[in-house]
Amino acid sequence: MLNVVAEGGNRDGSAAPVVLVGPVSSVIDEIVREGAQQMLAAALRAEVAAYCAQFADERDENGHRLVVRNGYHEPREVTTAAGAIEVHAPRVNDKRVDPQTGKRVRFCSAILPPWARKTPQVEQVLPLLYLHGLSSQDFGPALGQFLGSTKGLSAATISKLT
Repeated sequence: MLNVVAEGGNRDGSAAPVVLVGPVSSVIDEIVREGAQQMLAAALRAEVAAYCAQFADERDENGHRLVVRNGYHEPREVTTAAGAIEVHAPRVNDKRVDPQTGKRVRFCSAILPPWARKTPQVEQVLPLLYLHGLSSQDFGPALGQFLGSTKGLSAATISKLT
């Protein structure tokens, strides 16, 4: 519950608390989430650009590059310590073939692996909350207030992580 003191207060000069009901999003939290989203997007673009530049000289028999950018993956939500942020990860089309296996080489981001939906910091806090007596059923509401979203944090998922 958040108490906000109304300007002017009561007739006797005392402050009158006003109770706000429902989710209250702080401006600073939004700024932090937007900043985290922009920094992550910039880091992913830089990682992909460096990967493509590393293999820029490799060409096929028609002279086309074997490693090129190829748009973006579908947006996905990643839960971070700053809250849930939407990520638009750049996609790479790598047409090189591994001589040992005969399969195409695939680019895998070191910053944001394809399977990652939560940062390691968020995954590490879940067992601690469980050890301190919070039931897996109560994780959703508690983390929803803290992280801004409970997407991907069902009771079954939390049980697997703890």
